[in-house]
Amino acid sequence: MKLIIAYIRPDRLNAVKQELYSREIYSLSVTNVLGAGRQKGFTETYRGVVMEVNLLKKVRLEIGVNDDFLNKAIEAINKGGQTGSEGDGVIFVVELAQAMRIRTGEQGIL
Repeated sequence: MKLIIAYIRPDRLNAVKQELYSREIYSLSVTNVLGAGRQKGFTETYRGVVMEVNLLKKVRLEIGVNDDFLNKAIEAINKGGQTGSEGDGVIFVVELAQAMRIRTGEQGIL
């Protein structure tokens, strides 16, 4: 089992969800986050004061998958989240030691 953690642009969330659903991956967690990466932020003027914004809004996806669905999920996130410009995001894959469904007590099944 693997845990996929992906940071994507907020406006690409629906496209990523559609790609995941088309590959029969329905379980995911979504969190709004702020982060700094290669984009390095931007400057804006607010009430005459120049402000540097270096923490940008992103969406964090967490998806637990069996090994059979790992490549499908990565392809879906990449296809749905890619715009071709800097700041599209990043995908991390982490080994998942154990998963347990609270309702039934099943272990190792996602």
